[in-house]
Amino acid sequence: MKPVRRPSATALGAAQAARRPAPILSAPPLDYTYDGSFEGLLTVLFTIYDWRAAPNSIQLEATAQGGLFTQATHRATDEIQAARVWEGLLKTMDAEARTRLYHVFLSEVSDRELLIFRYVDLALRSPLDIAENYANADVRRVQRLAQQMYREKHRMEAFVRFEKTTDGLFHSTIEPDFDVLPLIAAHFTKRYADQRWLIYDRRRRYGLYYDLTRTDVVHFEQDAGPKTAAVSATVLDEREPLFRLLWQAYFDHVNIPERKNLKLHRRHMPLRYWKYLSEKQPRETRFVPIANKRGPAAEG
Repeated sequence: MKPVRRPSATALGAAQAARRPAPILSAPPLDYTYDGSFEGLLTVLFTIYDWRAAPNSIQLEATAQGGLFTQATHRATDEIQAARVWEGLLKTMDAEARTRLYHVFLSEVSDRELLIFRYVDLALRSPLDIAENYANADVRRVQRLAQQMYREKHRMEAFVRFEKTTDGLFHSTIEPDFDVLPLIAAHFTKRYADQRWLIYDRRRRYGLYYDLTRTDVVHFEQDAGPKTAAVSATVLDEREPLFRLLWQAYFDHVNIPERKNLKLHRRHMPLRYWKYLSEKQPRETRFVPIANKRGPAAEG
């Protein structure tokens, strides 16, 4: 990954001096609801500063809980307003810091909306770049969540295992801690550009489908069958059991029993991913080491 070039303090200070000061949120606070999309949240941020009304809460419309004497205000997603906010953030922070906000949104933590608002509001009112202001609790938390998302993204890129179906589709099921599908789409589109594939997130019931020309997001109305990692044998290619056996044999033969370290192994490959890994499935045949070492007598 190419390093992100940070703007100099002089350049960032000039950009902050040129922007208009953030409006004072003097109106009574409101409870906002949105449709759950990132663009919807950006629309809410636009509304907060347009109406000068700070948020008491920002909730999903489908699960919103209203107050005893107040009713939540729903904001429909406005692509134009969302784009203005997204581009306007570059006046107060660099591209890397702005990306962290998207990662926080994908982390699905319960208070992600208010955390993003507080971070943005702090950036709007600070004369200096806040990206490394780790004395602030919100900045530290945004940085920590972004790091967790980065680790989960790379784990998914490493741990995805495809199974081929009878119609030539390569299918994989995952269940990550965070919503990382939007972050891994480019990696798999580039790496597997010559085959049709589907990566399905069982926990969130949607997936990525690549049809040899483009990658689309596909949604599933309901989860079919029990919560298992296995695909029905009736839809798998007849050679898939052989592929799994070959993969398991390769994994076993490159293993060095004398250097086994299960604690380190589980740290790099957490146990929660094992049910989706071919090499961790029960062996159909007993492992027999390859006799590839010849003694002095045999060499003579």
